[in-house]
Amino acid sequence: MSADQTAVPPNAAASHAGREGKLLEIVGIDKSFGHLRILKRCSLDVARGETVVLIGPSGSGKSTLLRCVNLLEPADGGDIFFEGANITADLKNAPRIRRQIGMVFQNFELFQHLSAAENIMLAPMKVLGLSRADAHDIAVDLLGKVRIPDKADAFPDELSGGQQQRVAIARALAMKPKLMLYDEPTSALDPEMIREVLDVMADLSAEGMTSLVVTHEMGFARRAADKIVFMESGEIVETASSEAFFGGSVNERARHFLDQILH
Repeated sequence: MSADQTAVPPNAAASHAGREGKLLEIVGIDKSFGHLRILKRCSLDVARGETVVLIGPSGSGKSTLLRCVNLLEPADGGDIFFEGANITADLKNAPRIRRQIGMVFQNFELFQHLSAAENIMLAPMKVLGLSRADAHDIAVDLLGKVRIPDKADAFPDELSGGQQQRVAIARALAMKPKLMLYDEPTSALDPEMIREVLDVMADLSAEGMTSLVVTHEMGFARRAADKIVFMESGEIVETASSEAFFGGSVNERARHFLDQILH
């Protein structure tokens, strides 16, 4: 089996046959840092092809939940199922899981000494064993997908913040992930650059990429989300369809937050 075909650990695949429609299932996740409890029995399902947006005040645990999904932070309790397999059962498999889950952070984290194309090529060459020529073809194709086809040879300091973030998205896509995680990907951008990144994310969602997004951009949430999840004080307080959430049929705490952020 080639590296890009590596499956999640096969443990209990049969016993989780009922989870087939759910690409990701988070069940009762707890996480603390010292005496501070960050996540409190959080549970959430993400279906294949679904875009789920996590919103809530700063410090509510949204980013920590993403990091637990990507196994960057070990959960203290609960389970996370990816493609039906419990990925929290054996963290030795974390590198293999991360090959299938792309993550885009607040900061672009590009290698400054590499061009845009070379930043994208690095993981396919080193992790998947692709040739430089094949990896370059993928990079060029992905730069077109994120709407900067002419920036292959540009270095990060020659790119705007929005362009750098789109290179970061292309870099994540180069591993052909089954799930994309976005941790406030526009929070470090100037206002005029935010739309270009959100447009690319919306394009990917429309194409069927399964996505879990932490953002304060309600325009994107209204436009691209299938489901809105409101978090506060480490808890998932409300889960609703985008239509219901923005139509006012939500928890009072979530409605108060929405009123504040929209006005």
